[in-house]
Amino acid sequence: MKFYADRVPVAVRQLITDLLVVFWVYAWIRAGLWINDQVEKLAVPGQKLQEAGTGIAGNLTDIGGKVGRVPLVGDELTSPFNSAAGSAANMAEAGRQQQEIIDNLAVTMAVLIIAVPLALVLFLWLPLRLRWMRRAGVAARVRSEPAGRDLLALRALASRPLNELTKLGPDIAQSWRNGDAAAVEALAALELRDLGLKPGR
Repeated sequence: MKFYADRVPVAVRQLITDLLVVFWVYAWIRAGLWINDQVEKLAVPGQKLQEAGTGIAGNLTDIGGKVGRVPLVGDELTSPFNSAAGSAANMAEAGRQQQEIIDNLAVTMAVLIIAVPLALVLFLWLPLRLRWMRRAGVAARVRSEPAGRDLLALRALASRPLNELTKLGPDIAQSWRNGDAAAVEALAALELRDLGLKPGR
């Protein structure tokens, strides 16, 4: 497998593109983490609500326990404190649920922000890059062999635009059929140039 072209302009363009893709993915990951941090800040009121509710519920429970030790009327006096402690516990639970919702929202937003650019890279850029690497790797292996150059010439005839082929001569296809070495070389060079490779002979 070949990672970069032989021709300097093509290789430089590929390298710059690769670096831009890496930077682009890194930037979106950083953006996703930043969004996560910003959304997580919305959970602060919920944390304070939970802490306050827990503290109040604990204090009321302690007070209720002490009041409950009062002879004769202790049980009656404890009931309002227990009820208030329950309300404070509900407040703490509401704060906890608010934090949980915001945590889930933060993770979901971060994943969405990171997933879309990664999907574009994985399903658009990467397949094209791997396809070039496979094609260039095969072409680089066969370019020094006579049969390989014939295959490259055939590939050029099948895939290159007509305006490029006609520049090699009006009878280039017939010349290739006749086994004309110059025609084979010209077509092979055309295919190799399209891949950013040098003739290599």
